[in-house]
Amino acid sequence: MLPSPNLDDRRFQDLVDDAKRLVANYCPEWTDHNVSDPGVTLIESFAFMVDQLFYRLNRVPDRLYVAFLELLGVTLHPPTAASAELLMWLSAPQPDAVVIPAGTEASTRRTEEEEAVVFTTTRELTIPPRRLAYVMAQGSGGTPVPHAEVLHGDSGFACFGTPPALGDALLLGLNDQAPSCAVALRFECEVRGVGVNPRNPPLVWEAWNGADWIACELDSDGTGGLNRPGDVVIHLPDTHAASLLGGSRAGWLRCRVVEPPPGYPSYSASPIVRSASAFTIGGSVPAVHAETITDEIIGMSEGVPGESFELGRRPVVPGGEDFIVEIAAGPGWESWTEVDSFAGCGPKDHVVVVDRTAGTVHFPPAVREPDGSLRHFGAVPPAGSPVRVPRYRTGGGPRGNVAARAVSVLRSTIPFVNSVENRRAAHGGVAPETIEQAKIRGPLALRTRDRAITAEDYEQLAKRAAPDVARVRCIPALAEDEAGGVRVLVVPAAVPDKEERLAFEDLVPDDKTLSAIASYLDARRPVGARVLVEPPFYRGVTVVARLTARPRISREVLQREALRALYRYFDPIRGGPDGDGWPFGRPVHAGEVHAVLQGLSGTEIVDEVLVFAADPITGRRGEPLQQVEVERNALVFSFDHRVRVSEGA
Repeated sequence: MLPSPNLDDRRFQDLVDDAKRLVANYCPEWTDHNVSDPGVTLIESFAFMVDQLFYRLNRVPDRLYVAFLELLGVTLHPPTAASAELLMWLSAPQPDAVVIPAGTEASTRRTEEEEAVVFTTTRELTIPPRRLAYVMAQGSGGTPVPHAEVLHGDSGFACFGTPPALGDALLLGLNDQAPSCAVALRFECEVRGVGVNPRNPPLVWEAWNGADWIACELDSDGTGGLNRPGDVVIHLPDTHAASLLGGSRAGWLRCRVVEPPPGYPSYSASPIVRSASAFTIGGSVPAVHAETITDEIIGMSEGVPGESFELGRRPVVPGGEDFIVEIAAGPGWESWTEVDSFAGCGPKDHVVVVDRTAGTVHFPPAVREPDGSLRHFGAVPPAGSPVRVPRYRTGGGPRGNVAARAVSVLRSTIPFVNSVENRRAAHGGVAPETIEQAKIRGPLALRTRDRAITAEDYEQLAKRAAPDVARVRCIPALAEDEAGGVRVLVVPAAVPDKEERLAFEDLVPDDKTLSAIASYLDARRPVGARVLVEPPFYRGVTVVARLTARPRISREVLQREALRALYRYFDPIRGGPDGDGWPFGRPVHAGEVHAVLQGLSGTEIVDEVLVFAADPITGRRGEPLQQVEVERNALVFSFDHRVRVSEGA
C-alpha cells in the first residue's frame, strides 16, 4: 500500500521551538523563555491550536480515499437481519384451521437494561386440525400390517418385532399432511418394552415427504420410549406430504428402532400399544429481526436524470423479496428493478440503484457526450409522478442473535394461540460495515473487478453474495476428476448458548444461502472453471481432562469455566489462537489444551489431558491422541468435552 502523505509533520513542540526562535530575531530584549512567562504561555496555547489544525489537515488524504471508493461504486454493506423459527403453541386442539398471518410479531422480554428484540414472521402459517387415521406395524424390510383396533382402544399389539430388531417401525397415518406443524401423539402403552433407558430410548421419529423419510425433531416423550401412557410431541418438516403407503393415503409418520448410543441398552421386548390418537398442537414459521415497511411514498419525480430519494427508514436489510420501486403511470403503477450499477443500461431500462446503508434510491443519470448530446443510462420517470416503494425491510444487526427460547412474548393477538418460543438460537445478524472495513475491501474489489480468478476473488464475491455468513474459504478441488475446479466452503453465522456451545446443525448453511452464492459465482467464474459451494467438513474433538482447583475455589465453578473455555477455544467461528475462528486445516495439539486450562484463574494444576477425534453426528470417538489431524477443508467442532475437578490440598 502506498504511504499516505503527511501534509505537515510539525508537532506541538516544533511549533513552540519555532516561535521562540522568531522571538529571538524580532524581540531580542525578551530573554525569559521559561514556561512560567505569560508570553510563553500564549505561544504554547497558539501551538496547541495549530497542532490540532495540522491533525485535521492530515485527515484530508483519508477523505480523498473515501471519495475514490465512492467513484468505484464501493458502498458500505448494510446490516443483515437475524432469522429464527418461531413455534406457535395453540391453547388446545382446534376443530378448524388456525391461520397465523405473515407479519405477526413476537419479541424477547423487555428488561430494565435492554429493550425487547422484535421478530416478524415472513410468511403465513396454517395449523390444520389433524387426527390419526391409520396405525401399522412394519418389521425391518417387511410388509406393513394394519392395526385399526388401537384407534378405538379395543385391544393392543406389539409395535415392534419379538425381540425388536433394528429397522422395526411403527407407522402412523394422519388424515392429511401437516407441514411445519407440532403434532401430539397420545398413546396408551404397557410397560413391556423393557431394557431401555426411558430418557434416551433407541428410537427416531420420521415423516414422509413423498420421496423419502425425513427426521423429525422430538419435543418431548412422555411415554419413556412407548413404555407408559403419555404424549409424544414431534415437529414435522415443512416438506411433509400426504402419500400412498401400504395401500392407504395419509400424512405418514413413523417411529423406528435404531442402534442405541454407546453405553445405553436396547429393547429386550417390544412395547405394547393399547390405543393411539393424534392432534396438532402448534406450528413453526420463519421470522426475521426486521420490520417490513409497505407502500411508502418517497417523493415526486421532477423528470430530470439522476434524481435521488431517501427512504423513511434505514438501513434496508437484504433478503426477502426483490427491492422494487413503483412509478405512477396512468391508472396503475410501473415497476422499476434494482441493479448493482447503471453501466450497460440503455435509455429505456427501468432500473434504480439502492444504497441500502444510507437508505437512498438513485435513478439513472445522463452523461453529456463530446458532441453535446446526452447519453442516458436508464429511463427517467415522468415529471410529477409519485415514487413509491411497495415493500422493504429495515432493522437487522447482531442484537437479533438471541439465545434459544429467548423469544417468548407474542406481540400480535392471534385467536387460539397461547404462547410462542424459538426452539433454536437466532442467527445471521451481522453489524453494518464500517469505513475502515470498506477501505480494506476497496482495493480487493478493484482487483477483482467482479470476476473470480484467484481464491481471494471467490471468497470476496461469496461474501458479497451472502453478507450474513461468518466465514468463507476457497480451496482447489480435492478429487482428481475435479481438476480445474474450486470448492467454496461456507460457514454460517451461529450463536453459542450460555455455555459457549454451538449446535452442530447451526453450522450447516441452508440450501437457500448455498444456492445464492453458487448462482452469484457462476456468473463470474472463468469459462471452464467448476465451482462447488458447500459447508466444510467438521472434525469433532472431545477433550477429557482432570484439574486440581486452587484453595477456596469452587469445583463446580471451575468445572463450568473450564468447559466454557474449551468450547470457546475450539469454536469454528470465534475460537482459535487469534479469536477469529479455528483456522482451516489446523491440527489440535494436546499441549494447547493444557495451556487453555492452565490459564484459568482457578486452576492449580492440570493433572491430565486426553484428546479424542469424534464424529459429531454419531457421537463415536476414537483412541486418545497427542495430535488430532484436521483436513485442509475441515474445521474443528467441540463435541462433548468432559472435565473433572478435584480440590487442592
